[in-house]
Formats: sequence, C-alpha cells, structure tokens
Amino acid sequence: MSYPPDPAAPEPGPVYPDPPYPGTPAPPYPGAASTPPPYPGAAIPSPLYPGSAAPPPPYPGSAAPSPPYPGASVPPAYPETPASPSYPGGAPQYPGAGAAPSYPAAPPAYPGDPQPTATTPPYIPQQTPPATPPEAPAPDDLDYRHAGSRVHVAAHQRGADATAIGQLAVQVPGFLVSLAVVAAFAVGILGTAIGWLVILAWLASGALVFHRPTELAFARHVMKLRAPLAEERARLEPIWREVTARAGIEAHTYELMVENSTDLNAVAAAGHVVGVTTYALNEIPSSNLAAVLAHELGHHTGGHAWTGLLGYWYSLPGRIAWAFMRGIARIAIRVASVFSLAATGMVYLFIGMFVIGGFVAAWYITVPLVVAPYLLAYVGRQGELRADRQAADLGFAPHLAQVLHHFQAQEDAVKAQAAAQGRQFKEPGGLAKLLTTHPDNYTRLQALEPYLQLGR
Repeated sequence: MSYPPDPAAPEPGPVYPDPPYPGTPAPPYPGAASTPPPYPGAAIPSPLYPGSAAPPPPYPGSAAPSPPYPGASVPPAYPETPASPSYPGGAPQYPGAGAAPSYPAAPPAYPGDPQPTATTPPYIPQQTPPATPPEAPAPDDLDYRHAGSRVHVAAHQRGADATAIGQLAVQVPGFLVSLAVVAAFAVGILGTAIGWLVILAWLASGALVFHRPTELAFARHVMKLRAPLAEERARLEPIWREVTARAGIEAHTYELMVENSTDLNAVAAAGHVVGVTTYALNEIPSSNLAAVLAHELGHHTGGHAWTGLLGYWYSLPGRIAWAFMRGIARIAIRVASVFSLAATGMVYLFIGMFVIGGFVAAWYITVPLVVAPYLLAYVGRQGELRADRQAADLGFAPHLAQVLHHFQAQEDAVKAQAAAQGRQFKEPGGLAKLLTTHPDNYTRLQALEPYLQLGR
C-alpha cells in the first residue's frame, strides 16, 4: 500500500531514488494514481480523520507516537524499501522486542484463487477446543405396528381385578379405625351437628382420587414428579401411544410425568398419572421403555393404583392416631426412666395391658390391623405379577425380561462390591421378605417364561 503523496515531494521519476531519509514516504509507482489501491489481501490502514494530512515524520527527541487502536492493522513494509534506521530519541521499543520484522508484500491474486485473509502480524491462530460429541440417544427399536391407527378401544378403560379388590378388603379395618378417630375428634370437639358434617366431608373426600387437578398436585408435591420437557415429550408420547394402542386404551386418559432420578423406575400414581424417571426415559431402548410403561398401564387398568391410594387415604387418620400414641408411649418411657427402674416397669405394664385389652375387646379390629401390612405386601406382589402379565400380553415379554435382567445385574454388582470390601451383604430376613411389595427378579422372570417360549 502507499500513503498520500507529500505536496513538497519532488516529481517522481521512473527510476527509484536512493533510500529516502527517515520519515519520508515512499514515492508512488510510475503512472499510479495519488492513492493506488492496495494489493489483494493486504491489510487496510486505519483511515485518517476528515481534513487531516498525513502524519509528519517524528523528529529526533520527539515523543513517541500513540500506538494504534486495538484491532488496527499495521501496514507491511515493501521489500524494495529498506528499513528505516533507528535514531536516538526515536520511538521506544517494548521490553524484549527486537527489530521489527519485515513482511513481504502479498502476491497478486489470480482469477479463481481463494481470497487471502488480512492478518495482523505476528498472527497467532486461535485454537478452537474440539467440540464435545453429544451423547448418543437411546436406540429407538420399538415396533410401531399401530403408528397412526387404532385397532380397537377397550370397553373399560380401567377396572378392578382380584388384586385391587384384595387391597380394598385388607384396608377395611384401617378404614374403620380411621372412621372412629375422625368421629371422636369431630363430634367430641366440634359438636354433634358440625361433627357429622366433618365425617360426611371426610367420606366424600375419597372422590379426589379421581380428580385430575388434585392428582397432579399430589404427584408434583408428594411424589416429586414434573411435566415432561418438550424433547422428553417428543420421545415419550410416541412410545406411549403405541403401548395404549395395543391395549385399546385412549392415550389421553392418563397423564405422563417425569421424575429426576438416576434409577431405572416408573410409577402408576393415583387414578391418571404415569411417571417415569429421566434415566429410563433417556438411557434405555424404546422397546424396554415401552415394556416399563406397559407394566405401569397394567397397574392402572387393573385398578391397583386407585385402590391403593384410596385405601391409604381412608386409613390415614388411623395411621396418624397410631403414630401419636407411639410417640406418647416413647415419651412416657423416657420420663419414667429418669426417675427409677420401677417407674419404667410400670409404664411398660400399662402399655401391655392396654394392647391386650384391645385384642380382647375388639379382636376383629386389632388382629386385622396387625396382619394388614403382611397382607398388603402379599397383594402388592401379586399386583406386580399381574402387571407383568399385562405387558407380556401386549407383546413386551422379551423386553420386560431384559429390564429384569438389568435389575438383577445391579443387585449382583452391589453384592460383589460388598464382598470386595470385606463386608457381608445383608439379605432381608424372613419377616422382612414378607413385607416386600415386589417379588424378586427370578420369580418375575419365571412367570414370564411361558410368554418367552411362545415368542410373544
């Protein structure tokens, strides 16, 4: 590039004169205009302010010129022009800087060549960190045999099988105790008229189990479920529509929700909620996720979800009263232990007589209350096997078996880790096994064998 000509400069000739004195601008090329265009790819100098002339050369002893603004390009020196000598008092060099390097002029560009990019010397290319490859999504291997169509619609969208009826029957003693607690509290404190209104309102409150806004509030605040995000819904809904189409169920009958969890799990809650964990949604194949959802759908169509929640709700006052009585007994024992051993013995004797009196006076209530947890656990195990059969009937037996094998592999890994650390893995005892609500994985796999042999 060249700078604007100096009016005081002599007329240029075809032959270049001797090297100019410091600060004298280079003469233009023969026949060039006053401001010749720069070579293609050469850096463009910073424009001068309107009306200003070219900056005069610095004289010895003058202050150093202001450095260019950040980002301004430094014009390269042409090879024909020798480097200007350094005079005393000239512009100071930065510490550690040597002589300014001379960069050759950019060669002319030929037609078809890529245009070079102007760079400011010394140019250090910016290192761009490699992009982290996104995690591979779970494979979508589901057979969408009913995509966009509906074969049939079941006559009953939900019902109550033997497991559901058994859950309600087991909860009857707890319901009677809760009714007695509510009646005693309402009538004894609020009076007969208002007390009966409270009792009737409590009896009618069971209908909230089927009230969708109440179910959603219960799922959000109690079970910590949330509505799925857009990308989660995009993956979840097609799988859910295939599962419900095979079962003849309207997909919108139930509400899909998500739980932030690293466990492979799903849940059938209340009357219309199906929840699935983020791990199950994002990490397992679509066919396995469909098997898990079909299992939860079996809980809904069999009535296990709504009967379980209804029984729990109507037994809740009795549970609260029992927890309160246990708290009072603990406090009494601690207070008595402060005084003497005899006082503690008297408290234990009183509690024992109270329990025995309850068994004798109302054995038809107390005995079922004691046995109820074991019966509920048994009914729950039967409900899990029925839900497995529901998923197998819809064609998901092999995929459900894969999920169960995954559960068993996790249990085996925990046992192996405990053995490697010298710890003994504590297996649940006899009574503890009777209180589990899910059968072990081998029992569930054995129940699926007839479907696996048929290739369903």
